[in-house]
Amino acid sequence: MQHLDGNVLAGPLAELFAFDPTTTSARCAGCGNVAILAAAMVWADAMGYVVRCADCDSVLATVVEADDRTWISLVGISALEVPR
Repeated sequence: MQHLDGNVLAGPLAELFAFDPTTTSARCAGCGNVAILAAAMVWADAMGYVVRCADCDSVLATVVEADDRTWISLVGISALEVPR
């Protein structure tokens, strides 16, 4: 089998990200808790958002909006379950 480049993900990822992300279940890489993102604790200020696990307080994600871009880090999420 030969590898493909990342462009092959355009279709599947476009379909995947056309949903309300707060309904997505995320597994915390820190404690293993699985919960919808709407249940997470979020701190917001002018710099962006820090999303923390409601069980162990580990950072799940950060979202920073700057000019014409949004930077997203999902460093503390070991898996996402997206409803279809």
